[in-house]
Amino acid sequence: MPKLPGGPLATRPLHFFFIADCSSSMTGDKIQSLNQAIRESIPHMREVARGNPNAEVLVRSVAFANGAQWHHSQATNIEQFEWTDLSAGGMTAMGRALTLVADVLKTPPMPERALPPVLVLVTDGAPTDDFDSGLRTLMAEPWGKKAVRLAIAIGEDAQLDVLQRFIGHPELQPLQASNADQLVKYIRWASTAVLQAASAPASQTQASPQGVNVPLPPPPPTSPGGAGDVW
Repeated sequence: MPKLPGGPLATRPLHFFFIADCSSSMTGDKIQSLNQAIRESIPHMREVARGNPNAEVLVRSVAFANGAQWHHSQATNIEQFEWTDLSAGGMTAMGRALTLVADVLKTPPMPERALPPVLVLVTDGAPTDDFDSGLRTLMAEPWGKKAVRLAIAIGEDAQLDVLQRFIGHPELQPLQASNADQLVKYIRWASTAVLQAASAPASQTQASPQGVNVPLPPPPPTSPGGAGDVW
């Protein structure tokens, strides 16, 4: 960081996680649309980060199918982060994915002083492993509780009650993407508007629903696609 008069700015890390379903039901248009949506969001995330010099935006991603593994294991500054496309195949080990995230939200390696992490879970189905155990493990970590937890349901088969439990706040609902256009809009909202809110200084934030650590902007309006576009 360059030296400034009076000393350097005090930056606080903001850890951002994509938690992506790569099960067999995501094969084809769904996984292609998810990859495209995340790739398109990266330049906009960089713009948001540049506008918030007191926040260091660090990105990671988890992919889950038969098991769960880090897709991008290192917390990478958004300026250097590049998306690598996912492929689909297997089951839906969503609980294991949450356990992986919980492991890196421990203090340490997480610093005691940071901005609330942002967790974006994207799935088109129901967990095939012990989701409850994974969620308990995540919520046992202070940073897991403090995290901004968002969920995007792809298509009609996603289990909304599971996603609502992941979010953990009745005021926030899972976003439902029925086609590629809606998915792009929701991924961009989650990775830019929400990132902006999470990285804003406390003095700029407004009142938020009880239990929600960051006041979130409303999601973008969407219009349904044609019959051939619906998942």
